[in-house]
Amino acid sequence: MEAYENLQFQSITEEDVAVLTEIMTRAFDLDTQQFLGQAKGGPTGYDTGEFIRKWALESPTQSYKVLLDKKVIGAVIVWINENNENYLGNLFVDPLLENRGIGLAIWRYIEQKYPNTKKWLTDTPGYSKRNHHFYVNKCGFKIVKIVNPMNREDEMYVLEKEM
Repeated sequence: MEAYENLQFQSITEEDVAVLTEIMTRAFDLDTQQFLGQAKGGPTGYDTGEFIRKWALESPTQSYKVLLDKKVIGAVIVWINENNENYLGNLFVDPLLENRGIGLAIWRYIEQKYPNTKKWLTDTPGYSKRNHHFYVNKCGFKIVKIVNPMNREDEMYVLEKEM
């Protein structure tokens, strides 16, 4: 187990899928309710465990559950590439703990864990306004492309951060 600030980081295992899926479902559904006015919504498998299994367990990623006071509160999944242009695939925190600096602490942990990174890439739904604020204003990413602009449900912001 690794620690950063008051958080602990451990590799995700099959035993973590259920609790991480619960947290991820709450986080994505809250965004969908807030910004699209729909009860549910997120990437394929976000609410069944399929997403965590596919991207955290069955893909060539580095994936970490995040603990606070020995309780799982979120996760982060990254792809670390040989060219040092790395990809942040997913970062989520239980919405019950929002606005406490936890997401930023998770991101800072990732940055210090992978110091050879030249550039970080990520993307986020166009409707997820809180994500835009987080990535741009807190983490230092820049929006470099908007995919499907003006399509409220399918719009995607592509972001990058030069290190």
